[in-house]
Amino acid sequence: MALNIIYITAKDENEAKNISKILVAEKLVACANIHNISSIYEWNGKIQDDREAVIIAKTTDKLTKKVMKRVKGIHSYKIPCILSFLAKGNKEYVDWVEKMTKNKVFF
Repeated sequence: MALNIIYITAKDENEAKNISKILVAEKLVACANIHNISSIYEWNGKIQDDREAVIIAKTTDKLTKKVMKRVKGIHSYKIPCILSFLAKGNKEYVDWVEKMTKNKVFF
């Protein structure tokens, strides 16, 4: 059985929690894990060394585009990192993800 993992970076843990709560409440994702990370990247010609939070959210393939669109609409970054990865999982977990993302609530 397959599902999608959505990897999203956020400016801090509070933003990551807010985004995750919205996605779960709207049944766009079944669950989300949040991890604090260090990020090094170039922005406006300068190397940045920042603390961020990453969201690892689980959803179905059919909801991935809707998740990406919703995150873009609520994210504080001008260009948020939102990546999708196809994942295989045990049947019971994939069934749970599908059950939790039924009856979607869109705003």
